[in-house]
Amino acid sequence: MQLYNTLSAEERAIMIDEAGKQRLTLSFYAYAKIQDPKKFRDDLFIAWNKLDALGRIYVANEGINAQMSIPEENLEVFRATLEVYDFMKGIRLNEAVEHDDHSFLKLTIKVRDKIVADGLNDETFDVTDIGVHLKAKEFNEILEDPNTIVVDFRNHYESEVGHFKNAITPDVETFRESLPIINEQLQNHKEDKNLVMYCTGGIRCEKASAYFKHQGFKNVFQLEGGIINYAKQLKEEGLESKFIGKNFVFDNRLGERITEDIISQCHQCGKPCDNHTNCENDGCHLLFIQCDECKSAMENCCSSECLEIIHMPLVDQVRLRTGKQVGNKVFRKGKSENLKFKHSGELADTALASAEKQVDIRQKVKVKKVLLGKAEHYYVKAQVGQFTIENQELNIGDTILISGPTTGNQELVLDKMIVDGAENTIAKAGNKVTFEVPFRIRLSDKIYKILG
Repeated sequence: MQLYNTLSAEERAIMIDEAGKQRLTLSFYAYAKIQDPKKFRDDLFIAWNKLDALGRIYVANEGINAQMSIPEENLEVFRATLEVYDFMKGIRLNEAVEHDDHSFLKLTIKVRDKIVADGLNDETFDVTDIGVHLKAKEFNEILEDPNTIVVDFRNHYESEVGHFKNAITPDVETFRESLPIINEQLQNHKEDKNLVMYCTGGIRCEKASAYFKHQGFKNVFQLEGGIINYAKQLKEEGLESKFIGKNFVFDNRLGERITEDIISQCHQCGKPCDNHTNCENDGCHLLFIQCDECKSAMENCCSSECLEIIHMPLVDQVRLRTGKQVGNKVFRKGKSENLKFKHSGELADTALASAEKQVDIRQKVKVKKVLLGKAEHYYVKAQVGQFTIENQELNIGDTILISGPTTGNQELVLDKMIVDGAENTIAKAGNKVTFEVPFRIRLSDKIYKILG
């Protein structure tokens, strides 16, 4: 009986592309009393693995928190696996604004002490005694009330690229840090103000609203389904967006655009930018904002030190990070002295620039394709892209597709290429290939060969 992943992310990506089935990225949560989280976890894995469901899921005695990717054709069968449990009957599934077939490449279900770490040890605190849920239209209306205080219960790297106008955005790295900060800041407004809160999908506000009611706040409200559901209702009802910028998400996309406004800067050069990336140095893996020019010049690194490290032999890279602690002490979330234009906590409500029109990377082009590999580098001045071939063969004359969350789907016919430093007509798995690309590529891009 399979209870864990047996395929690597790379193998899974190839299988997804060969299957050619469109996938949905969605999230959901539920607070409930789960007596045996380990059994609950194993039962879910068995059911979801059969459906080719992937994602990152946390279960605990207090409930479930899930971000997932499933084949679109399996949606109703997947929903039925939830309806088996009384506490998930009729549960809302938040569909992503921008779907990506590669948003998740593994099915990971972990048992934790809590589905949202809150740092609270108060047995009298009832997590089910929550604030009033507001839909998008109601949320917009209450924001216009002068007696409303709106609070962002996400972290600094999330609110930096997008937030509701005039919101309090705590400069914190974890949800648990924000609770005492906001509680102290609003102590004098327990009865005279509307305390209105929001987060990505609603799960953090579900707990936060219960916490602030427990603390004596009388008028507590929360955005139902979070920013994800808000964006969906904006489109369905033609409402004005009070949210500005991009919504950070915890999957391979790292963000989905709500409005075309860019309100943040590249942390390295200061250019308007809201694209998050992780430092290429595996011993750093710092999450930060990086524009295309800096990404190319710094090879996806956050500093000259990390740039130097990634060019070392792999054995030396492993030696440098051996023995280091994991977690936020190594995998830091956007704060470093190397980031000269990181202004944590100093957020603006005005746009610095407007984003290019986004292209759905899953646009339905009915072609058969096979994954070849991934982008490694883009030389801006020469307009040359470098790719690593991981699967199949690439030949002169092949029609290729370069695809990514920002790049979209771009086709071209290969008429010349450099293979491992020399001009050649064929490239095989393991080769590094460079050729002219008349558009900018990103390190998240994949390269495919069009068949037939």
